[in-house]
Amino acid sequence: MKNPNLIPYETIVRATNGEPEAVEEVLQHYSKRIRFAALENGHINKDTEDNIKRRLIAALFQFRFDEQPYPKTE
Repeated sequence: MKNPNLIPYETIVRATNGEPEAVEEVLQHYSKRIRFAALENGHINKDTEDNIKRRLIAALFQFRFDEQPYPKTE
């Protein structure tokens, strides 16, 4: 059963590979949180919003998936 509140794994993989549509999906997914974080005195600070988006995109491109499987726990 998929959690509708999570970004699909495939979208994250595509976004980390630089696919523009997937990056946009990630930005859309977090858009409400980004706007909330950019609120100052009841107004959205556009510079802050843009900075948060730039940092999220930069983090996507730096993210690396661990190729090694997790050790099995007994």
